[in-house]
Amino acid sequence: MKFFSLCIFAFSLAASSALAVEAAMADHAGIPADQLSFFEKNIRPALVEHCYQCHSAEAEKVKGGLTLDTRQGTVLGGESGHPGVTPGSLSESAIYTAMTWADEDMQMPPKTKLPDEVIAHFRKWIEMGAPDPREQIIPNASGGKREINMQEGRQHWAFQKPASSAVPDLKDESWARSTIDQWIQAGLEKAGLKPAPDADRRTLIRRIAFDLTGLPPTPDEVEAYVKDTSPEATKRVIDQYLDSSRFGERWGRHWLDIARYAESSGKEVNLLYPHAWRYRDYVIDAFNRDKPYDQFLKEQIAGDLMRYDNKRDQAEKIVATGFLAIGPKGHNNRDKRQFTMDLVDEQIDALSQSMLGLTLACARCHDHKFDPVTQRDYYALAGIFLSSETLFGTYRQLQNQNTSTLIELDPAAAQVSALAALPKADYATLKRNYDEALNTANNIRDQVRSMSSGQRDNNAQNFLRVRSSADRADAIKADLDQFHADGSPRTLAMGLLDKDSPVNSPLLIRGDLKQPGDTVPRGLVEVLCAEGEPRNISEGSGRLDLAFFIASKENPLTARVMANRIWLKLMGSGLVATPDNFGLMGQKPTHPELLDELALSFMEQGWSVKQMIREIMLSRSYQMASAYDDQNFAVDPDNKLHWRMNQRRLDAEAIRDAMLAVSGNLNLYPIDGSPVARAGEGREGLFSLFREISTQPYSYRSIYLPIIRDQIPEVLSVFDFPDASLVNGERDTTNVPGQSLFMMNNPQALSAADAFASRVAKHPGTPLEKLTYAFQLAFARFPTEQEMTSIKSFWMRFPQQAAEGKNTPSEKEKAQMATLSAFCQSLIASAEFRYLN
Repeated sequence: MKFFSLCIFAFSLAASSALAVEAAMADHAGIPADQLSFFEKNIRPALVEHCYQCHSAEAEKVKGGLTLDTRQGTVLGGESGHPGVTPGSLSESAIYTAMTWADEDMQMPPKTKLPDEVIAHFRKWIEMGAPDPREQIIPNASGGKREINMQEGRQHWAFQKPASSAVPDLKDESWARSTIDQWIQAGLEKAGLKPAPDADRRTLIRRIAFDLTGLPPTPDEVEAYVKDTSPEATKRVIDQYLDSSRFGERWGRHWLDIARYAESSGKEVNLLYPHAWRYRDYVIDAFNRDKPYDQFLKEQIAGDLMRYDNKRDQAEKIVATGFLAIGPKGHNNRDKRQFTMDLVDEQIDALSQSMLGLTLACARCHDHKFDPVTQRDYYALAGIFLSSETLFGTYRQLQNQNTSTLIELDPAAAQVSALAALPKADYATLKRNYDEALNTANNIRDQVRSMSSGQRDNNAQNFLRVRSSADRADAIKADLDQFHADGSPRTLAMGLLDKDSPVNSPLLIRGDLKQPGDTVPRGLVEVLCAEGEPRNISEGSGRLDLAFFIASKENPLTARVMANRIWLKLMGSGLVATPDNFGLMGQKPTHPELLDELALSFMEQGWSVKQMIREIMLSRSYQMASAYDDQNFAVDPDNKLHWRMNQRRLDAEAIRDAMLAVSGNLNLYPIDGSPVARAGEGREGLFSLFREISTQPYSYRSIYLPIIRDQIPEVLSVFDFPDASLVNGERDTTNVPGQSLFMMNNPQALSAADAFASRVAKHPGTPLEKLTYAFQLAFARFPTEQEMTSIKSFWMRFPQQAAEGKNTPSEKEKAQMATLSAFCQSLIASAEFRYLN
């Protein structure tokens, strides 16, 4: 236990008083929450398990003068003089060189190379800048093992139930239209700030349209709103977009970020998940139908265990549990028990961050370093998921050591299929090929078995012969299993089902399977339960209990976390700046009373996401302009008090979809399923899919593009598409040269500009009227006088240059189209096209 004590010693003082906790929070405020979580989950446990015995302050003898239990020692390195870790540089990080065994004279650990996954984690950690929250160990300091006091832990603001508060008296009672505005105004008045003026109508409808649908408003929609002077005009526009099917595609994508949605396993092997798309479509449909958020969560945790109205409803609830099955997995892990525990850990991590805003997975190897969450809490949850069977598909092949079946949905559920029916003759051929491949595999296996032990031992090729023949048969069976005997496609889904017999998990010392401790009953997280409230589960897996526990109005976190997520997507920044971490290392809310009011309103309104969105959008706070003010900026440069609307860059999907929309080429009715479903599971399917993604000019909305971990389409990755293996409540937003170069040179952008020009050319009117129409499509406004002067000058000069002195009618026409295309491309490539004001 001495290494465990050492691991937590640096934080024992921080737990001793509220003041110390605040100091720790301030010290680590510069480390993004996702990076802090990555270190605690992947780096610290590996250092404790593999390195501290020889390279820590409590080692009997520190080898090579290298200590890895402090941030300073890890960076400085040992007696060799080489830096241990150089943030951002693998080649200048001696620790990474040692663990990869790239240098024969420096191989650590010396006897057994670290698992590939651990090395990959260190690589990623160094490349992200080696964020490290650890403090220097203080010699002779008092302290020891951190003791978590649950009573004190429950005093943290996020663990207390939301409560309504009276709004302070306001100096100016004419500005606020709602409770939201009153709390915003109270904060501004306290700081001596004034709110920005209201946004103009054209700016506002563009903001509303993109926020609700991810698409630009049409010129007709803009003009109708501008001319509607009634008090209900804005509400009507909001309701119009809320009722659109495009709403679910927009807001479903927000949840898919949080749900780490992807259609492959990622990690070292990256196997395809051909049936992940069903979960994507379930999410889109749930947002379009405004499914109550508490019900939405319950179905994703335990939909297979819930009551259902009919077979279709049952199928939808089963598909919802795909949330727990679509995460990244290390399929090449030869230790089945380790694979299972890693799978459970990923499920706990995704569920806790997405729904509770807590990093519960940090308690896998030790009590949580900051939050009042014990290792027993973690293994109480682990038992729930160990009592459930995760069905993700994938057949056995050379690099896939961990396979699974899928859930077949009842035919009466009438679920769509991504595959067309297979003609009976083709099915018969496929069946015959499988039988032949299976016979071949069995014959080879029998031949090897008949050999003497010496022959088998001396012929390493025998293993590959047997395995390759079996893989070929399994690959054909994977295709065969997609169909019934009559050639009709089977409706299959990823998801969870309860095991026949529930199990409890032992508490694993340091998270090590080889060091099991006491068995922990399946149960709930103690700090979120009332003092003395029973939290152990005695029947079934416990997933249904967990679902109702998380989605309960009594849970202090669930409504707050989602209310904050909705506010973040509409306002550009969260009331809590760390949307996935409401724990002690997360940021405090800028407007705690407002956050509580939103959470209470959310629950009182039946957990309606649409109603919460409507409430925020109708506030004057949402409808403010993004105008700059010197005095306000001097006091609040980060706009934490919301004295103006944040100017926001569109996310990757909205930029791509907007290009297709203005060009007139956007297909709003994509085919069922996903290209991944038609590619199949195997490596050949993966390679063919990559070729398709790179060459196929998909015209449907970006949410339907195939999302393969580590192989994200360039049009998305260049505009900061998130890591599909992690919970992402807030995307990074960068403004780098590569983005401008993409809009200027990428074939997709050029193609969109040409199509945009063709659409504008067909618009009736003079050339200047056509160019004005292009402005309306791209920016939802008319050009200013100065812009019109520039447009006229451009239209007079550019066609002559494009014609290169040729005056034939056909050359003039080509020159005019080239001019129009260049003009349209300049609009698409502009900052205004990519930003909301």
